[in-house]
Amino acid sequence: MVDYHAANNQLSSGGVQTYMEQENDWDRDLLLDPAWEKQQRKTFTAWCNSHLRKAGTQIDNIEEDFRDGLKLMLLLEVISGERLPKPERGKMRVHKINNVNKALDFIASKGVKLVSIGAEEIVDGNAKMTLGMIWTIILRFAIQDISVEETSAKEGLLLWCQRKTAPYKNVNVQNFHISWKDGLAFNALIHRHRPDLIDYDSLRKDDPVTNLNNAFEVAEKHLDIPKMLDAEDIVGTLRPDEKAIMTYVSCFYHAFSGAQKAETAANRICKVLAVNQENEQMMEDYEKLASDLLEWIRRTIPWLENRTQEKTVNDMQAKQEDFRDYRTVHKPPKVQEKCQLEISFNTLQTKLRLSNRPAFMPSEGRMVSDINGAWHTLEGAEKGYEEWILSEIRRLERLEHLAEKFHQKAAIHESWTDGKEAMLTQKDYETSTLSEVKALLRKHEAFESDLAAHQDRVEQIAAIAQELNELDYYDSASVNARCQKICDQWDSLGTLTQNRKESLERTEKQLESIDELYLEYAKRAAPFNNWMEGAMEDLQDMFIVHNIEEIQGLITAHEQFKSTLAEANKEREAIQAIQAEVQKIAQSNGIKLSGANPYTTITPASIDSKWEKAMAMVPQRDKALQEELNKQNSNDTLRATFATQANTVGAYIQAKMEEIGRISIEMNGTLEDQLTQLREYQKSIMSYMPEINKLEGYHQLIQEALIFDNQYTSYTMEHLRVGWEQLLTTIARTINEVENQILTRDAKGISQEQLYEYRASFNHFDKDHSGALMAEEFKACLISLGYDVENDKGDTEFARIMGIVDPNGTGAVTFQAFIDYMSKETTDTDTADQVIASFKILAGDKNFITAEELRRELPPDQAEYCIARMAPYAGPDGVAGALDYMSFSTALYGESDL
Repeated sequence: MVDYHAANNQLSSGGVQTYMEQENDWDRDLLLDPAWEKQQRKTFTAWCNSHLRKAGTQIDNIEEDFRDGLKLMLLLEVISGERLPKPERGKMRVHKINNVNKALDFIASKGVKLVSIGAEEIVDGNAKMTLGMIWTIILRFAIQDISVEETSAKEGLLLWCQRKTAPYKNVNVQNFHISWKDGLAFNALIHRHRPDLIDYDSLRKDDPVTNLNNAFEVAEKHLDIPKMLDAEDIVGTLRPDEKAIMTYVSCFYHAFSGAQKAETAANRICKVLAVNQENEQMMEDYEKLASDLLEWIRRTIPWLENRTQEKTVNDMQAKQEDFRDYRTVHKPPKVQEKCQLEISFNTLQTKLRLSNRPAFMPSEGRMVSDINGAWHTLEGAEKGYEEWILSEIRRLERLEHLAEKFHQKAAIHESWTDGKEAMLTQKDYETSTLSEVKALLRKHEAFESDLAAHQDRVEQIAAIAQELNELDYYDSASVNARCQKICDQWDSLGTLTQNRKESLERTEKQLESIDELYLEYAKRAAPFNNWMEGAMEDLQDMFIVHNIEEIQGLITAHEQFKSTLAEANKEREAIQAIQAEVQKIAQSNGIKLSGANPYTTITPASIDSKWEKAMAMVPQRDKALQEELNKQNSNDTLRATFATQANTVGAYIQAKMEEIGRISIEMNGTLEDQLTQLREYQKSIMSYMPEINKLEGYHQLIQEALIFDNQYTSYTMEHLRVGWEQLLTTIARTINEVENQILTRDAKGISQEQLYEYRASFNHFDKDHSGALMAEEFKACLISLGYDVENDKGDTEFARIMGIVDPNGTGAVTFQAFIDYMSKETTDTDTADQVIASFKILAGDKNFITAEELRRELPPDQAEYCIARMAPYAGPDGVAGALDYMSFSTALYGESDL
């Protein structure tokens, strides 16, 4: 027995191969059913005789007449049109086996796998094996080559029957057994092609024997199709034999194959036009989406470039809230639109390339590169706008703090200077006694000391006013006016002080002594009083900090201040003791004091009052500092919370970016499986979106708390947003690449195994996993696939191939370009010549076609599509209304001429 498994590798069509293998694995036990065996004997015998009669012979008994292999070899020569090896004419068993083996070898050479069928069974007259062999021959030479709308063999024949019988009532062809029992399907097939032979409306579904005999007789008499079936056998069997029906129906297909040409031509044109219409719609959709996106960018950029300053922090925070809405509400849909635009553009270009159409060139300014450029400008404006808002908030916050500090210090200074000019301009020393003049002089010295102590405050006021001007404070005019008034008054006080001192010194020689105790009191009370005023001013001083270190610095300074209070209290008690000593001396010496200390206006009561106020302010300052410390601790917690989430999200995005790079290289399974895996992977990525939203929430809290730095993480919200958008875009582009590979496979007829081989070869030579092969890598890949590109002639061929796969001369070959080239090398595509030939069939071999012919042969929408775009025919053999289908076909493929 001969094993023909190896012959299976010769099949040229994957679909036919699969079906033939299924049919070769038929359940031969069914042949034990007498009804089925009877039908197959009759049908297969009639089929064989229909071919053997061409050689002037026939068979009577199918299992007996093929035993010597002679008529079997003759049958194969008739149906194949080829010569088989010369048969052996001996009568011995070995001669018969050799003849049958020659026939089986010839069948195997045609790509047919014969499972468990050997020459010995045929020579021995094994009916089951003989019928199986004949069925295999029928499949290969009568059914395999049937092709209807990209389906072949059994499926193609069934589709052909369904299409031909679709308009007929009571006919529903779903299989090759019970769908044919009532005989109407046979009559419908004949009537569809030869309505003059059958009166279909006179047939009745309840009279199957009459219907079947009518069809068999008409087919034998007028169509030269021998009668292969018995009506009684079909009707009397619960389920007619499928192979007998298929064999008989295939004769109808071949008998009517001539009429099929026009239908095939119409189908080709419909297919080409449908592709063109779909591509035009995709172009229109791309143009509209690109225009809308560019218009939105054009309207948004001026808003982001607007740098109109606001007067208050609240106004700038309102702008910040508007910007946050833009980031979280308005921009994300546009990011999706941009991604969809790129995917649509890539898909359209792939479809155009696969259908042999010119590449799509968008309108000027609407290229993907133009949109990417506009988007880059938008993101630059966006980044600048956010930085400007934060900078403005800091500036305004600083301005408001400085302005309040300026007005506080100015008010304190103005309160101190109130009445000083009147005091300095009085002439009280002219009528005073010696002691009174001395007292006035000492009092003036104390005032000078006080005046010098206030010099720092005046300088601080001027410095704050200058800083407000440099920071462009909106109310600088009133600040400058008040500062100028204080400076002018200060200059006047200095001049008046100098003048009064000179006047007192002129009379000093006439004065004798002065009360040293009063003088000492005045000298010590003035700086102490100034110290208390400075302390009170510091205790009331407003502060602004941004981190724990700064507030802790203020707390440390405050604690240092509190540590000096004990020493200051001793100084206060010493000053009060001086005044007590004055009272004691006056009482003990009977001196009548004239009133207040002549050297100072600072009274013991005022010192005590200020001391009590200062001491009351200390716990208030403690509370304010502690509240700020709590706030900064809370802010630090916010920083840590944000940093924890940001570090998690950042690591996730980085891991997924690396993972998708590996997935695109390491995926296995069919392209549909890969696509499903990628889409599931995309869903898993999108399920992480709540973590991004959570991070956005933390970021909003950070901004609302005016936190501008974070030492716990190197990630910024902008960095993570860009990373997230890049991750979504990368997975979308990877999915689109697989979709385009599916389009390439389906359009070019590339098998899954070929795609695996191409992908494996490409990945093997893509050492750096960059997704592209350099020229030398690509050359090695071609050599591994059997291309001869190593010698001088091969270098020329390789240069030609590189010109195809790398037209821009980048030196790199992408996987898509590699697949496109390999698909062109291994498959055929529709061309302008093929479409012109199809139109010529529809036009009855004329050089022009009419609108009526188009409407008769094509679906309505595609017929009108052609009529609207075809130019009038200008040839001398034209008629009225003639259309030029040649120029129309040429234009479909972007060619200037044939």
